[in-house]
This record gives sequence, structure tokens and C-alpha cells, in this order.
Amino acid sequence: MAPTLDFPSLVRLIDERAVAFRAAVASTTSLGTHVLTCPEWTQLDLVRHLGEVHRFWARAVAAGPAGDPPDDRATVGTSAAPTEREALLAWSAESCERLLAALREAGPDRGCWTWWAGTQSPQTSAAVARHQLQEISVHTYDALITAGTPHSLSDEIALDGVDEFLCTCCSGTAPWPHRPAAIDVHALEGASWRLTLAGDGTRTTMLPSPGAPGAATSGEEQVGADASLWGTAADLVLVLYGRIPLDSLTITGDRSHVDLLQAWDPDA
Repeated sequence: MAPTLDFPSLVRLIDERAVAFRAAVASTTSLGTHVLTCPEWTQLDLVRHLGEVHRFWARAVAAGPAGDPPDDRATVGTSAAPTEREALLAWSAESCERLLAALREAGPDRGCWTWWAGTQSPQTSAAVARHQLQEISVHTYDALITAGTPHSLSDEIALDGVDEFLCTCCSGTAPWPHRPAAIDVHALEGASWRLTLAGDGTRTTMLPSPGAPGAATSGEEQVGADASLWGTAADLVLVLYGRIPLDSLTITGDRSHVDLLQAWDPDA
């Protein structure tokens, strides 16, 4: 199963998730309600954050290839989020539309600045769309669970999300400071990845899916794996983004490698 969504699907799904996000915020009793999955934020903070993210990436995509991120000084004071609910939701919708318009204008292959230079994800508008789909999907989960209507990620978004996270957030040239290891990640919907951790950097590759933990095809670890994570694609994404605990997954092999990975900051 190939997890990567095409560019039109990414743009469409960003728009759909943004509509669901605003509906969740509209149904919350108060904008001052603290987000259950990000308790340091209120719903107002969450909407402001997401809108600012959309506006930032709209500028990055529109600017095209660049060695530095967009200069925020050019927009200081011009896009402040209102605090009244109806106006805030309109500002949120406008913020998302700016991102969508920039992506549609650029198409999938246009180069642009991204923070993930040196990873397996390209510095293109399609890669921005792919990452922004995960951003809006996880924050829609945040808003819905806070509004009292728990919701999970769809299979198509979550499968793409596992691959996107591993390639964008886990791969790179930063040296792994511990003993080399291989951690396999298995989505029960039928996709598997290997994250290889070594002194010359980290890399993600797709694997044949061996089934499910305990199944006849997976009685032994995939050859070369030091540890494996098993779960639905949605649970894998939510664990990777810190929304649910690691123990929500089944872990086989030597868990210490997974714990070291969770604690590792490659930029430190």
C-alpha cells in the first residue's frame, strides 16, 4: 500500500479538515477552554496558532525557492487574530484560504524554503501541503476532543502521516548518538517502515508489511529490527505527535531503543 497522497488530494483534504476544525471550535462552550491534548493552550490559542501557521506557509510557498524563511516583519500588525468567536472563525477561514491559494498557484513541484532541508522530504510546495495536512489533521483532533466529540484520523490521512513524519521529522544527517539501531513501524492497515539510526544520520525506508504482532507471519522480528511499533495508522500518528501515550501501541523487541528515540533532540 503506497501511503503518499497526490497533490490535489492533499489540497482538498486540508480544506476539508479546516472546515471540521472551525466547526469544532464553534461548538466549544468558550474560547477560553483549555485544549485537552495541549493544556498550555486555550481554544483561542489553538486557532491563532493554526492561522499563523497557514499564513506563514502561504508566504513561504508564494516566495518560491529561498535560502531563508519569509520575513515576518513585513506582516507584523496586519493579520492579528480577533478574539470574538465569529470574527476569529472568519480570520481562520481566510488564513487557510491563503495557504490553499498559494498551493494551487504554485502546483506540486515548485521549490520553496522549508525547515526540513537535509531530510528525505523535498523542499517543494507538495511537501508543504503534505506536512500541512498533518498539521491541520492533528489540530482538528485537538479541537474535536476538547469540544467533547472525540474523533480519529482517517486511514488515508494517517497512513500518509506516518510516512510523512518519519521522512520529515525523523530522517536527516544528524548523527545518532547511541548504538546503531533499526526500529520498524507497522501500521495494521498494511504499511511498514524501517527507521535506521546510525552515526552518519537517520533514514526511513518502506518495508513489506509482515502482518500483525503475534500473527504467523510475524512470530519473529523483521530481520535486522531491534524494536518494532505496531498500531493503527491513526494511533501511530497520534503517538508520534505526542497526543496519546506510547503504550497505546504494541512494542516488540528492545524498547530501550524506542525510549532513546523519543528523548532524542537532533538539533541539540
